[in-house]
Amino acid sequence: MFITTKGRNALKIMVDLARREGEGFISLADVAERQKESLKYLEASAKTLSAAGLIVSARGKSGGYKLAKKAEEYTAAEILQAGEGTLAPVSCLSGSTPCENACTCQTLPLFKELDEVIMNFLNSKTLADLVK
Repeated sequence: MFITTKGRNALKIMVDLARREGEGFISLADVAERQKESLKYLEASAKTLSAAGLIVSARGKSGGYKLAKKAEEYTAAEILQAGEGTLAPVSCLSGSTPCENACTCQTLPLFKELDEVIMNFLNSKTLADLVK
């Protein structure tokens, strides 16, 4: 498993918004400045998070983004999955179509177990945990 900039930026946006929970909509430009990230890259991540229903947006002078639910209701796994698409350690576990070699693959059990360990860990961490 390799977490790309997309996944890291998704987490950065969510942590920043969680730290400002209750302040209304937060400008992505302010998030970019605080996180020292490119606004352009954060815009792409925010679009993905919004499409996944993790954040809500508002346009206009007082617009921006905010969490769709409370920080403790998000897991690191769902945020990273929204940013990355998949967290599977190998491609044969990431698709909806099973691998044609699954029946004879001697390494598949190892990667299935690794995937389970990764997901259990990431599901055990909430956005609220990351804010602490």
